[in-house]
Amino acid sequence: MRVTAAFSRLLRLPGIWVRQVSFEADRVAVTVALRRWRLVCPDCGYTTRSRHDTRPVDSTWRHLDLGVWRLEVRARLRRLVCPTHGVRTEGVPFARAGSRFTRDFEDLVGFLATTADKTTICRLVRIDWDTVGRVITRVMDDGLDPNRLESLFEIGVDEVSWRKRHNYLTLVSNHRTNQVVWGAPGRDTATLDGFFDELGTERSRTITAVSMDMSAGYAKSVGKDGHAPKAVICYDPFHVVALATKALDVVRRQVWNELRQLPDQSVAKRFKGARWALLKNPTDLTDYQAATLRKLRRRGGDLEEAEVAYLLDRFCSRASRSGLKPFVTLARTIRRHRAGILAAVRLGVNNARHEALNRRVRMIVNRAYGFHSSRAALALIMLTVGPITHVLPHERPTAPSG
Repeated sequence: MRVTAAFSRLLRLPGIWVRQVSFEADRVAVTVALRRWRLVCPDCGYTTRSRHDTRPVDSTWRHLDLGVWRLEVRARLRRLVCPTHGVRTEGVPFARAGSRFTRDFEDLVGFLATTADKTTICRLVRIDWDTVGRVITRVMDDGLDPNRLESLFEIGVDEVSWRKRHNYLTLVSNHRTNQVVWGAPGRDTATLDGFFDELGTERSRTITAVSMDMSAGYAKSVGKDGHAPKAVICYDPFHVVALATKALDVVRRQVWNELRQLPDQSVAKRFKGARWALLKNPTDLTDYQAATLRKLRRRGGDLEEAEVAYLLDRFCSRASRSGLKPFVTLARTIRRHRAGILAAVRLGVNNARHEALNRRVRMIVNRAYGFHSSRAALALIMLTVGPITHVLPHERPTAPSG
């Protein structure tokens, strides 16, 4: 078998003839020619037989390594005149538009990015981290399920910090599939407006419930005409508990500082750690904390909406009369969002699943540090917890010749 024929079978790249193989100092260079006669615009797919000219130099793409050798694919490409995009170098069937890597190489990097850390990826495929960011952005754009915004009924909205100094991404998840289906930089009303603009009026009408934190910006966007004004907004109980925990901690510190001023220091020591009886999981409590919890808790078990409403109102009434500023503020916040809190209880729709996704997202973001683009960080999130099916080169069916 000739070397060119052997490499045609080894590479298994669609739509090419292998013309020449050369072995250089640290790489193997494979020169190919396209089988098709028609020129294709890489941006829109427009085809024509008319050639504007031919590039004077070869175009080069990095392919999967051949053992310890780098493997490069080279081709002399033509240029065409696209009615929409003007003069463009023709697209090739084995690489994405604007990329200097083959599709097989990029798909491998995209899969590795979902499971491996920065150092492992860069060392294994021998490219820098910024290049990884650009690669996975192209993989995301190409691989996202085009139907991911169909049949959305219950969704979750939340923000996640992808970089220091208040760099945020807003993420929208589908509660029924437990996947992130949309994301964009920012965390305000205009950011979520972009989601509804992409969703369109007809699909927005099918949304029945939206879970979120108590951000006024997100609620304002949901309620706009043409968005989902009839959807029930469900304020996640987790954030209510978080607000109460914060208020409790503020008061605890105040009391702790007051007790430390007393002559009897044992009083402060006995008070120390009491808050963990409320904050820790019941199975993690010490015997002393469990006993404290039994004294503090008046009732337990699953509560109906009416019972929750009664207990919320009772808590807010007592908190307002407590004279403790953090709890007065907490009561005011709960009353303002009371309907959404009760809706979360009634419908069983909350951000628990979205928060579970967010925990994974935060781990992903830790790997994304070093990216200078929010799109790269978003691509890593979508590749990992979005509606994308990863197909590795050896799993792809053999492309037909021609």
